[in-house]
Amino acid sequence: MFINLSGGAALQSRLIAIADLMQNGRLAEAERACRALLAQTPQQATALHLLGLICEQSGDAVAGERLVRQSLQIEPANLKFQLNLGQLLHRRGRAAGAAQTYRQLLERAPMEHAARRALVVILEELGRPAAAEAEARTLLQQRPEDADACSLLAFVLDRQHKIVEAEAAYRRALALDERQAFAHQNLGALLSRLERAEEALAVLDRARALGARNFELAFNRGRALSLLYRLEEAECEFVGAVALRPTDIEAQVNLARLRYMRADPAFARDFAAIAAAQPGNLPLQTELARVFKGAGRFDEAERQLRQALTAHGPAPPLHALLAQLLQETGRLAEAEHEAFLAASAMPDDAEIIETLVAILLARGRAQDALPYLAARRAREPLVQSWIAYEATAARLLGREHYRELYDYDRLVRSYMLEPPPGWSSIAELNAALRTALTARHRFATHPLDQSLRHGSQTTRNLIAESDAAIGAVLQAFQAPIADYLRALGQAPGHPLSARNVGGAVITGAWSVQLQREGFHVNHLHPQGWISSAYYVDVPDEVQDTALRSGWLKFGETRFSVPGATAEKYLQPLPGRLVLFPSYMWHGTTPIHGAQPRLTIAFDALPLPEAAPN
Repeated sequence: MFINLSGGAALQSRLIAIADLMQNGRLAEAERACRALLAQTPQQATALHLLGLICEQSGDAVAGERLVRQSLQIEPANLKFQLNLGQLLHRRGRAAGAAQTYRQLLERAPMEHAARRALVVILEELGRPAAAEAEARTLLQQRPEDADACSLLAFVLDRQHKIVEAEAAYRRALALDERQAFAHQNLGALLSRLERAEEALAVLDRARALGARNFELAFNRGRALSLLYRLEEAECEFVGAVALRPTDIEAQVNLARLRYMRADPAFARDFAAIAAAQPGNLPLQTELARVFKGAGRFDEAERQLRQALTAHGPAPPLHALLAQLLQETGRLAEAEHEAFLAASAMPDDAEIIETLVAILLARGRAQDALPYLAARRAREPLVQSWIAYEATAARLLGREHYRELYDYDRLVRSYMLEPPPGWSSIAELNAALRTALTARHRFATHPLDQSLRHGSQTTRNLIAESDAAIGAVLQAFQAPIADYLRALGQAPGHPLSARNVGGAVITGAWSVQLQREGFHVNHLHPQGWISSAYYVDVPDEVQDTALRSGWLKFGETRFSVPGATAEKYLQPLPGRLVLFPSYMWHGTTPIHGAQPRLTIAFDALPLPEAAPN
């Protein structure tokens, strides 16, 4: 609350007393005193303004706004009144009106910093990040040594994924004022997203030491701790986060995922409890069903979806997820019906259309899938899944285009890795990798949302790891990548080679350890351009060329499609690196013995596309 007091000493004394009552929460007394004053001086602007704020705080926002506007009619040049009106409108959910109020104020008083701060926040809320950034930069230009202004600019940059600039601005804010809990917390969240977990945790712990106690701190500490494989501590933080904000889907999913990978049979208990308590919350119902589906608990997922459909009536996201579930269980006719319901209601939704296309192909109806594929390929030419489905449709229809996309001799290449500097042999490097990676395979089972079955996957991007062996093998991959690009060449009409300009950079890397009966379901890599498999350690059974246990296979789709079986197999060998297009369907055959199979995989993007923001 901002007010200007004017008038004689007696009047000022009465207004101060009213303001003190308000500050102490004694609204009824403040209202009586205000009305008594207005009975004597009905046009006293500050008293009218205070009464408006009292009415709003007491629950009568309509009367509150009317009185605040009335006070402004009496004193239109009162900037504090105008600032309070903006805040009132913002609290009432009228962000656009609040923004207009602040802009009008700033036209008359460009140095009114509180108004500009508030305007930055509102513009961000309104989805106008460029405008928010411009105002934040103006504020910082006016107050270059203001840590709060610097932190606000960092926040706006962060929201626009201008990561490098955002980190620099957060650090500048902390250089100006090291005790800024808000800046520590947000910098920690940014570093956590970048998987710089050690740095993130140190910064977040500093925020907590400065008094931060909120959802964001708990959630981001949970994420950082999970990246460091401190799993019990991570679970405690996620439990705290969902207790503070039980309807936050990201927190619930992270907690359920962590518990699932720790082999907790009641992994979704918190999620299920809040979903049961809020049956009208459609996103909660949908995401809980998705979690059950990812865990292979298909009966529970279907029950959840059908209950939600009964309660809500037709809902495209529910129909689409039910279609995916029915496809998983082989009920293709039902799946197609549900997918068409969803696609008819939301024809521009990429996930829904992908579900429908996958089902049509699984039913052998490639011709029916073509219009959807053509539309999505034109709209999203770099999306790997559309290329994969286009190739499958071309294969079913006997078109030459399939062989252009799935030219295994040209596009799938294997390399025996050369030892990098400092390592006498690949055997020595793999031994060190085995030690480093095994220490990071702390989970009891596979993630909820990956292709892996019966094994574990590292949580943290290996690029962010400091281990010497991991860094060495990532560097050793560079020569094969360069050779692959040279052999690939450049063809403007080909979705892989057309992007072959200026080299490639690894953007994500992870390790997988398969246990007994472990395998990868057929999949593609939607975030990649070139993908890979590197074999650190393989079981003896892979040597059987008849059984081909644990072998890499290409060409077979995620769901069974008549006429789309595996066409190429590659034997795992320690030290072998396989490179292939990210859009190419691939999976593995299961291993059956007790010896694990340890690999590293990565995705690479063309260098100009992968350049940091």
